[in-house]
Amino acid sequence: MIIKRIFDIIFSFAGLILLLPVFILVALIIKTTTPGPVFFRQIRIGYNAQPFTIYKFRSMRVNTSNVSITLSNDERITPFGRFLRQTKLDELPQLFNIIKGDMSVVGPRPDVPGYSDKLSGEDQLIWTVKPGLTGLDSLTYPDEQIILDKQEDPQQYYDEVLWPAKVAINVEYVKNHTMMLDFKIIFRTIFRKWENP
Repeated sequence: MIIKRIFDIIFSFAGLILLLPVFILVALIIKTTTPGPVFFRQIRIGYNAQPFTIYKFRSMRVNTSNVSITLSNDERITPFGRFLRQTKLDELPQLFNIIKGDMSVVGPRPDVPGYSDKLSGEDQLIWTVKPGLTGLDSLTYPDEQIILDKQEDPQQYYDEVLWPAKVAINVEYVKNHTMMLDFKIIFRTIFRKWENP
């Protein structure tokens, strides 16, 4: 949708300009408090099931773990990284992904390879839109880590309960997408509030 792409470009450029001081401050704190790069890069699956590199501010110590879920008490998370995750500031570098055209401001949150591969049938509608910086799935489960903390087997719970639920939410978003819905999602993301749109 051309209107959605124009909005994405305007929103992300404006965000980068307005938040430049925050970007600089966060980058300096990360660089001076823990060894390693400022940005975390990871392969995700996006539009048309194509892989792309997503950018985040690094919130964990440099490691080689392949664990796909993160609990709130994960020892890999740095003290400042915990703050970044709680405030969602770690997601801001994805504004660059939006400008590049990998992502949109609003859409399904992109999965890592291995999860996206499991989509079949109607669930593959998720691939017909660009993944988002925010979306219905992230608004519905804003405290995913806390939910997983309470489970006896967090990985199994994510695989069998949370992930299928988020897929269903994202399919409904694709089916019912309008720019007005996107504006509501953005508003409620900013103000940390959710009601049925």
